[in-house]
Amino acid sequence: MKRPKLKTASKRVSCSKRYKIQKKVREHNRKLKKEAKKKGVSKRVKKDPGVPSSAPFKEEVLREAEQRRLQIEEDKEKKRQTKIVERAKKRKKETASKGSEPTAKKARQDVVEKQPEKPPAPDKNSKHYLCSELNKVIDASDVVIEVLDARDPLGCRCPQLEEAVLQREGNKKLIFVLSKIDLVPIENVERWIQCLQLEFPVVAFKASTQIKDKTVQARKSSRIVASHEVLDRSRAAACSGDGCLTELLTSFAANKQDEASLKVGLVGFPNVGKSSIINSMKGILACNAGVKRGITKSMQEVHILKNVKLIDSPGVVASASNPPASMSLRSLQVEEGQQNVLEAVRTLLKQCDHSQIMLQYNVPDFRNSLEFLTLFAKKRGYLQKGGLPNTQQAATAFLADWTGAKVSYHCKAPENHGLPAYMSDAVVAEMQSGWDLDNLRKGNEETLKGVKFPSQASSIGFISKGPTAGQLSVLDSSEETPVASEGAAEQNDEPVQNAEEANKTEEPDKPQTAPLKKQPGQVHFQSVDISRSAATTDDAYDFNTHFK
Repeated sequence: MKRPKLKTASKRVSCSKRYKIQKKVREHNRKLKKEAKKKGVSKRVKKDPGVPSSAPFKEEVLREAEQRRLQIEEDKEKKRQTKIVERAKKRKKETASKGSEPTAKKARQDVVEKQPEKPPAPDKNSKHYLCSELNKVIDASDVVIEVLDARDPLGCRCPQLEEAVLQREGNKKLIFVLSKIDLVPIENVERWIQCLQLEFPVVAFKASTQIKDKTVQARKSSRIVASHEVLDRSRAAACSGDGCLTELLTSFAANKQDEASLKVGLVGFPNVGKSSIINSMKGILACNAGVKRGITKSMQEVHILKNVKLIDSPGVVASASNPPASMSLRSLQVEEGQQNVLEAVRTLLKQCDHSQIMLQYNVPDFRNSLEFLTLFAKKRGYLQKGGLPNTQQAATAFLADWTGAKVSYHCKAPENHGLPAYMSDAVVAEMQSGWDLDNLRKGNEETLKGVKFPSQASSIGFISKGPTAGQLSVLDSSEETPVASEGAAEQNDEPVQNAEEANKTEEPDKPQTAPLKKQPGQVHFQSVDISRSAATTDDAYDFNTHFK
């Protein structure tokens, strides 16, 4: 019997059962011996008695037996030597036949060897591949949707991308989708919609972050589903704005003269929510999406309706000429190892209010980014061996909160909005023609009513750095020069200010000299007369006088 908490059953048996088994075995062996005795079969090998000593000619018999044994061994050795000689001859014939092969066979082998090798697979992480895939999406799309993060819509705009779409052939339309609206106060969302719709049509959208795979849904449909799963209306599972965007695209596709399906390409910087929007409109996990930036590497077509097709694209490659704050949020330098995650966190903290960061992450007052990461690591439990705070893991988690859909921060919309240099009133009128703007305005109002927004006090104020420059080709990177980091400039300015303050404090003690013209940002040193010895001054220390 298998005992509890044991993988295998015990081999111990009772004594009566063991004795019974032994008795059966003895009886069985006795029976076999009896039957073998009747048949005359014996397993014992009879020992050779040899030549008896009383036999006549004993020595001659033994000598003949020895000669017979030696003869058998010699025959075996001869057979072995003949086999070796035959094997050597066969090997020589094979080598000779290989040397005299026909030229036609050699030519065929040369042709086979000279076949061109398969070209290597393209590197999907290279900038050249990402730019080519993005251009493919723009060329194949009838309508291009630029996805903007509602927390920083101006920073998510790419002037190079918008200009390329407007200059492409085929009268392509460009619209904005404002994603992650549930992380921004409603006043900022409304203000940004009013500001952006002066250029292009704007759709407010809140994607669902709990979209599951089709296979998982099929597996769960075979059994009884819990009631809380059926009525999952949580903040993460809810999706808002999908109906408004679907109606907008279907009405535009119906007015289209071409009978082919409408191709809609979604473009934007990494982690703005392109794949999540497609998954929310499809209702299943059609595209890979996650907190990590740069998951999508190539274009992918997804049919959501009979006449509407969505195309997912990789993120826009950010230019190296952008400010450090924009590069920390929009580029993949941290994932590629080109930028330290600690430096990215330090850059982001400079753009935020100190007290709001303390309230958001529930940490005490801190002096610099390293102290903040130490407190944040202790708060989250990111500890190394020995109980030391793991600042690297804390910085990675902090950056993931800001690039993902977790932290609520907002940027103020500009009061006086002007058109970019590549746009005009005629272009704005052309981009807004063909859309049902009244229905779009009503749909946005319904979307804002159905979303729970954070308050203005609980959201972090962030200083936007303006539109982020992007690359649509690898040739653009050679013409750009990276801008010096703001942190280095600020660090270089601090010693200058300290030196000026030190000079001001030392001025009363210095002898009067001709005044120097002060230039901003420079430190001047005045000469001091040190010709007199310290011993001749009145306050010189004398051992005989002072020590008695």
